Amino acid sequence: VVHGKKSLLSQMPGDYWQRFANLRLMFGYQYCTPGKKLLFMGGEFAQGREWNHNESLDWHLTEIGWHKGVQTLVKDLNHLYQRTPALYQADVEPRGFQWIQPDDHDNSILSFVRYDNNGQFVVVVCNFTPVVRHNYRIGVPQAGSYREILNTDSNWYGGSNAGNTELHSETLARHGHGHSLGLTL
Repeated sequence: VVHGKKSLLSQMPGDYWQRFANLRLMFGYQYCTPGKKLLFMGGEFAQGREWNHNESLDWHLTEIGWHKGVQTLVKDLNHLYQRTPALYQADVEPRGFQWIQPDDHDNSILSFVRYDNNGQFVVVVCNFTPVVRHNYRIGVPQAGSYREILNTDSNWYGGSNAGNTELHSETLARHGHGHSLGLTL
């Protein structure tokens, strides 16, 4: 976001619902990929107009549904980032990141793993479409129970609430891993 380029929300494609969904997805993706995190004036609550240094931010928007949802998401992403070492410890080291499925262009889905210094990990899956995918299978690094710790489509953030609860891996090999999960994205 640079002066004269509009706000992030106004640059998103689609109708109003899709623009907010795209923005929430982008923030989730940004927080989970390697690199340092940066938001610009008003992005944390999806201000629609471009920031103007001569005026206050449109803080009143934080009382309105989707804007409040984005603000809540950014708050939750900040807390998730702080309490999840896999999202920052090995940020600039190859051992801290591993693709699961980097090229599912037919479904517009990316999945990867982030690792901390002790081998603990977080699996990240991003659906870059408004299409709900049921039983989308991804390989996971180890057998066990998995739980969804953040979903940008949650109704808490203004989404449709498609998602997962606790999942158990199955011994179905996928993406170079011996175990996999069937997810709703």
